[in-house]
Amino acid sequence: MSVGSGSSLESRVASARTRAAPRVPSPPSPPVTDDTAPAVGGNLRRLRVKRGLSLERLARHSGVSRAMLSQIELGQSAPTITTLWKIARSLGVTFSALIARGDDSAPRVLTPGTAKLLTNQDGSFTSRALFPFGEPRRAEFYELRLKPRGSEDATPHPPGTTENLVVTAGAVQIQVAGTSHELRAGDAILFVADVPHAYRNVGAVEAVMYLVMTYAQEVG
Repeated sequence: MSVGSGSSLESRVASARTRAAPRVPSPPSPPVTDDTAPAVGGNLRRLRVKRGLSLERLARHSGVSRAMLSQIELGQSAPTITTLWKIARSLGVTFSALIARGDDSAPRVLTPGTAKLLTNQDGSFTSRALFPFGEPRRAEFYELRLKPRGSEDATPHPPGTTENLVVTAGAVQIQVAGTSHELRAGDAILFVADVPHAYRNVGAVEAVMYLVMTYAQEVG
């Protein structure tokens, strides 16, 4: 490819810098990382077939469209947290069973850069798994972050599921079956999470929470 005049080159360099400049505000992070999407797709297909469900039946049970389910199975779409929970509940499996990948029997260090990070639709809520995905388990451990005035509505989890959450920074409002609970740094809450519940940041700074989710039984 030939190079034009100096002024033309300068224009192209300036244009490239403009394109490379960060945008404000930045777009939300992808709901699921590219390397995770294929694992989700494979697990979804395996679990769906194991239960003898067609895409149409799973779509009716979960409220997720057949087209979206098909795209997820093919690894062409990265589902949001809400979508994954809907699918997990309809299949009767844990959240981690859907995004499990590889053999997790050996000790592993989960650095912030390698851990699974999921976000909601508008990017105000993030969930970082603090455990390796693999075999079905009864307990899951997460770091949750919620931007100021951000919120996340959670669908009911499988019957008997409990959430034990502690706030380490900021102030949040936890709504469980229509009842609100105000928590600040150092406060903790334990509740049965097989009913609609929500997390809302009612402070001026990012809220940080740590969550242990315990299922009534191992499912996968």
